Amino acid sequence: MDRVKNKVAIVTGGASGLGKSSAILLAREGAKIVITDVDDENGTKVVQDINNDGGEAIFIKQDVSKEEEWKMVIETTIKTYGKLHIVANSAGIGIGGTVEDVTLDDWKNLIDVNLHGTFLGTQYGIKGMKETGEGGSIINFSSIEGLIGDPNLPAYNASKGGVTIFTKSAALHCAKQGYKIRVNSIHPAYIWTPMVENFLKAQGNVEEGKKQLESLHPVGHLGEPDDIGYGVVYLASDESKFMTGSELVIDGGYTAQ
Repeated sequence: MDRVKNKVAIVTGGASGLGKSSAILLAREGAKIVITDVDDENGTKVVQDINNDGGEAIFIKQDVSKEEEWKMVIETTIKTYGKLHIVANSAGIGIGGTVEDVTLDDWKNLIDVNLHGTFLGTQYGIKGMKETGEGGSIINFSSIEGLIGDPNLPAYNASKGGVTIFTKSAALHCAKQGYKIRVNSIHPAYIWTPMVENFLKAQGNVEEGKKQLESLHPVGHLGEPDDIGYGVVYLASDESKFMTGSELVIDGGYTAQ
């Protein structure tokens, strides 16, 4: 329980899925956790679970696309725990539809959360870490869809591709400034989360859709949230101290094809 002992971590989108797993695993490894999400009910439950397990966590309701809310989250984190070392920008949404079908409103909504939210989380994360003065690690959630194209996910591709290259820019800036702040992206394939399940429900057949998704991965199955959470712990810890501007791909062989 000491891979990130005495570090303070903000995890956005921490009420469910990959964010929830990341928050729980970081807490088990000794970090103090600030969970943020628009879903205050489930976010509060995750905090209770962490605290009941002997960890330390608080919840803040946040829309990651709003700058004022990022200011509040950073201020509350510093006020509560005194420091900031880790930001995991996990919050994200998914919208399907081809380039001919997706609406401009859907496009803007997805870019707002996935790309603008990650930009703000990185920018304000750097501010909080500079105030702390102990360096840190920012982990931006991209996707395999930030590395390859999908004919049915143009908006998602655009947002996650933006996260991938933006991460490299921020990493180089922090390195050249001597901040000792590392910025990396993590790239899951299809993980069995509420977002993926809801996406398949919208398509009309969850079981058939799940089998089709499984067939896309050479390992023959979908990932689990902890598969990504363990990657977050690695990137958050000093074990990855020589990594910045890098892509941690956890995809069951998807992009090796």
